[in-house]
Amino acid sequence: MARWSIKNVALRGVSGTVPDNRVDSHDFSFFTHEEAETFINTVGIRERYVATDDICASDLCYDAAVRLLDALGWERDSIDVLIFESVTGDYRTPPTAGILQDRLGLPASTFVLDVPMGCCGCMYAINVAGNLLHSGSVRRALLLIGDTATRMGSPVDKSRAPLFGDCGTAMALEYDESAEDIIIEFNTLGSGWQALMTPHGGFRHMITEESFRQEDFGNGIVRAPKDTLINGMDVFAFAISKPPVSVRKFMEDYGIDPEKDVDYFLIHQANKLIVDRIVKKLKLNPEKVPYNLQHFGNLGGASIPMLMVTNIADELRNRKCSMLCSAFGLGLTWGTMFLKTEDLKISILNYYKNECKASV
Repeated sequence: MARWSIKNVALRGVSGTVPDNRVDSHDFSFFTHEEAETFINTVGIRERYVATDDICASDLCYDAAVRLLDALGWERDSIDVLIFESVTGDYRTPPTAGILQDRLGLPASTFVLDVPMGCCGCMYAINVAGNLLHSGSVRRALLLIGDTATRMGSPVDKSRAPLFGDCGTAMALEYDESAEDIIIEFNTLGSGWQALMTPHGGFRHMITEESFRQEDFGNGIVRAPKDTLINGMDVFAFAISKPPVSVRKFMEDYGIDPEKDVDYFLIHQANKLIVDRIVKKLKLNPEKVPYNLQHFGNLGGASIPMLMVTNIADELRNRKCSMLCSAFGLGLTWGTMFLKTEDLKISILNYYKNECKASV
């Protein structure tokens, strides 16, 4: 079983950045007013923030990173590890983490890594960085987690376009012998890989003229092979079945009482239907389950850190908190994480305009 109890590692802070470009669900041309209202009431997403073509996920993450480092008072040369978790890197090569190391002015001794794990990405990044830090060989890690997922799909695909928003987040981890264990578990259902995928653009199917030819699949689903697709029914069935079972067993195995031991359940904000169903299956106290999908949509791997920034920042800044997190997505993969924090630095959410473009 893929489980880790990561010792001697503490989460120190979180920050988030979204593009300064709000898109309401009523703004989509494929929705009538009535359809938009139905979408808002059932799927739960009223608005999201969308990056313009000159903004990459790395730009949003860079902004979040600068503000978090300033809030923590960390010198750039004290960063040992930089992880960029995203499925929307700047280029196919080189890894974007190296570009960000240069932009941030981190030392040449920094260990850098790209982790393209989608909606579970936050947990993957914490797991990798935590296991690098726990021995004390390196002491500080900066995790940059974000996507411009709205640019991956067809803008006229009714099944996908209204679900996602764009975002960049930063998380800071530090070696600390007094820290309580971070417990993480991962699972994979590789047979479901086609439920969330981009058919063309990799080396299995390179970009050709055919990649740009749109096809109408009916029910408002219009996309080309270069566009990311979602098999909605398969994803829904996966999300409401596998993750809740794992969360329940995880709590049982570690003796975690959902009422006494957990302050907040941070569930990946895929959509309201899925989150509501998971909450119901696990019989969770709704007051312990924050939602922000109504304002931001599905933010992929940044979903969980953004919940910390937008919904529970005051609590995280001012007291000890315990959080049980559940995420699920590409792969198909899903993960569960339990961590405790104290007096975090949480930067105020920033709305980003690309007034100074990256020179890369």
